[in-house]
Amino acid sequence: MTIEIIIFIAAILFGIVIYWRESRGNKMYLFFNKLMNSEELQMKDTDTKGFVFQQNFVLRFVYIAVLFLVGILIVQFLIPINYATISLFASMIFGTLIGTYIAGAIFKSSEIIEERTEAFEDRLEEIIEKGKDFVDDFNEKDNKEVDVTKEVPKVEEKSARERLKDKGLL
Repeated sequence: MTIEIIIFIAAILFGIVIYWRESRGNKMYLFFNKLMNSEELQMKDTDTKGFVFQQNFVLRFVYIAVLFLVGILIVQFLIPINYATISLFASMIFGTLIGTYIAGAIFKSSEIIEERTEAFEDRLEEIIEKGKDFVDDFNEKDNKEVDVTKEVPKVEEKSARERLKDKGLL
């Protein structure tokens, strides 16, 4: 059971590496595409689709299974094929599939984080500018109010004693 877990984890890492390599360039897929398809059906050089990159589940599974089938046919001459070999083979295919989806999630989340970071930086700059404008407006309003109070002459108010005399209380 231990060797299966180790191979499963290694297959996950292998799937991540395959996905990452194909996201960088798909020259091998382009080569097989040109080899197998007619000129009208061939994909363009700018298309980024690969064996596992931007493929649906069924084709991704088929390509990975074929890769491991070729590998197990080569290994067949070194070790006999029995239940343990088939179990390891299935665990490698499943682990590689999981690895490709993990890598896809990582790449997608990093793209989203980059987009949101740029949007956040833009929003932060807008907020800083609005804050500066608010502070400038606040300072200008304070200066205008001070100027207004300076311009208004003071009216002499009567003292409390004089007001009481006017009412007839004193």
